[in-house]
Amino acid sequence: MPIRPERQEDIAAIRGVHLAAFADHPHSRQTEHLIVEALRAANVLSLSLVAESEGQVVGHVAFSPAWIDGLDCDWQILGPVGVLPAFQRQGIGKELILAGLQALRERRSPGCVLLGSPAYYGRFGFRRVPELKLEDVPEEYFLCLPFADAIPRGTVTHHSAFFIQA
Repeated sequence: MPIRPERQEDIAAIRGVHLAAFADHPHSRQTEHLIVEALRAANVLSLSLVAESEGQVVGHVAFSPAWIDGLDCDWQILGPVGVLPAFQRQGIGKELILAGLQALRERRSPGCVLLGSPAYYGRFGFRRVPELKLEDVPEEYFLCLPFADAIPRGTVTHHSAFFIQA
């Protein structure tokens, strides 16, 4: 399945992917599409990839800066990632994530963090790292994937787009 950087003409389809993917998700506030749009509007999407099937955008993943103790250490936060319901459970989300992580490694980003399921994201190498914290979330769901040996210590913050209310 082709995975490529988003283009201007993909924006409506990306919105549709996230609206459909999270419509009935029990752990979602159904704001994923708004988060992506706010990150894009603020010009802080470090990486935005789409998956296509027969020319249709069926999946999307976003990466944006994560600051550690207020400093830009070039760490990234993964999310949101979504796949149209008819295309879920086919490995598309996995491929989007792997492609994004590889691109971050090629850019020499030192690491990536996310808020998500340890069972799912552990397969990519994400794990709980006590040196990094994200306030007001259960620590077992705040996961880290360092690409180098050095792991900074501190509190992670991210763009205000993640606090959007529907």
